[in-house]
Amino acid sequence: MSDPGSAPTLDDVRAALDGWFDPRWAEPWDAVGLVCGDPDEPVRRIVLAVDAVAATVAEALEFGAQLLITHHPLLLTGVHGIPVDEPKGALVHRMIRGGVAHLVAHTNADVADPGVSDALAERLGLTDLRPLDAQDGEVLDKLVVFVPHADAEALIAALAAAGAGRLGDYDHCAWTTSGEGRFRPQPGAHPAIGLVGELERVPETRVEMVVPRPARADVVAALRTVHPYEEPAFDLLAQAPLPSRRGTGRIGELAATTSLAAFTRHVAAVLPATVWGVRAAGDPDRPVRTVAVCGGAGGSLADEARRRGADAYVTADLRHHPAVEGVTELGPGAMALIDAAHWATEAPWLDALAAALRTFFGTTVEVRVSQLVTDPWTVHAPSVRAR
Repeated sequence: MSDPGSAPTLDDVRAALDGWFDPRWAEPWDAVGLVCGDPDEPVRRIVLAVDAVAATVAEALEFGAQLLITHHPLLLTGVHGIPVDEPKGALVHRMIRGGVAHLVAHTNADVADPGVSDALAERLGLTDLRPLDAQDGEVLDKLVVFVPHADAEALIAALAAAGAGRLGDYDHCAWTTSGEGRFRPQPGAHPAIGLVGELERVPETRVEMVVPRPARADVVAALRTVHPYEEPAFDLLAQAPLPSRRGTGRIGELAATTSLAAFTRHVAAVLPATVWGVRAAGDPDRPVRTVAVCGGAGGSLADEARRRGADAYVTADLRHHPAVEGVTELGPGAMALIDAAHWATEAPWLDALAAALRTFFGTTVEVRVSQLVTDPWTVHAPSVRAR
């Protein structure tokens, strides 16, 4: 933002979210980012919700918000139009008419560090968090180039501007050493230093910088443009990918061992209340200390949680047969499963996002976390035992 005291634009807010939840991290089938809104319009009030439904859109309008940020996409599947006489089209038209933009951070927020599962884990009191299914870190190349001493600083600056030398929150990262370069120009060459047919020795600097794979072409182009030699000598080495702090789900530790029954009651107490509630599969007296979590539907990671030594796995939308196979058939000591409402496992992320927005934009933006329960399950009738 150009003026720290003025309201950010929608594009400012989008840039902040993209920095925390890079859209490139989203699954290929997902639909994240800006759904509607003018990037140049100021944003003074924001509403955060899990779902973009009629009730949360109405809340954003009533609050006077210029932006609704949701976790779940409004338009997840491809559409050819948004007519006002269809439910989702009507919501888009209602937001546009009311001056409310809409942004989505979904699977890109699921895998972020911190992300959706971090918020769930912290709400449950877990510490020492690690990704349950870690993603590879950014794919990097290593550039090694040799340049005359006098030209080294200009070359490093040009390579950095093209994207090289970025490590975490640092840029212009480079390693330099001194040596001697040797070459003999052949007929047809136009050397910047030396004469055709004569062996030349030049004091040179060896420059090493990391290069993000997507920036490879730009960095090499910058190298060839700025380097004084007609044929610069350089190596571009592909690096092995390493696991990162990003990934789906988290695994961590409780402060003290408890029973499955007690931990299930704790989960129900600290998560937002829903009609669905919380249920568990396993021995009620099973000791629980190491816990894996995944916000939203995480049944596909149950085997990984079990392999990582979790005593219990907290997620949503668990299916009958995998639960039977993973708990009942494995017998005593099997990892317990705790199934909460999908909405409730993702709602804690809204508080974390609100805190991040308030810290980043200060008092220039008012942020509200919607308290509306948009979990679709609205009736629960406990079973009655037959007499």
